[in-house]
Amino acid sequence: MDLKFKWNRMESFSALEMYNIIQAREAVFVVEQACAYQEADGADSQSWHLSVLLDGELAAYARVVDPGVKYREPSIGRVMAVAQYRKLQIGRALVAEAIAFAEAKFPGTGIRIGAQAHLHKFYGSLGFQPVGEIYDEDGIPHIEMLKPPVAVAQNG
Repeated sequence: MDLKFKWNRMESFSALEMYNIIQAREAVFVVEQACAYQEADGADSQSWHLSVLLDGELAAYARVVDPGVKYREPSIGRVMAVAQYRKLQIGRALVAEAIAFAEAKFPGTGIRIGAQAHLHKFYGSLGFQPVGEIYDEDGIPHIEMLKPPVAVAQNG
């Protein structure tokens, strides 16, 4: 399996690439999860977008929202695999890539997420710790989680 990880800012996508991403996100988060909410939430223009391509097709996606937009820290969100590629179990590779990118791009800040509560063990296995109680977001139980900052080496 030859996965290609591709990072973009919104303005560097073609209209078709961005359309395909929004269509895939809506298929998962609005249609499959039967959750009527504003999926295009205004944060896309202030995010780094990770597309995972397999044979040139979008297989998975996540975004890293800039610090100060949703939380003080950068945030990973909209983590999803396209239905036909889920059997490949690429979620761990997807999130690991997003974590590595966020830690390199925003060193020493940590990463905060609003995770669907049923995924807390998955995110916990990647270094995230629950902070606070389970809360309802658009009818789905969520929990805020924080991955502590990686120590930044200092010169001297």
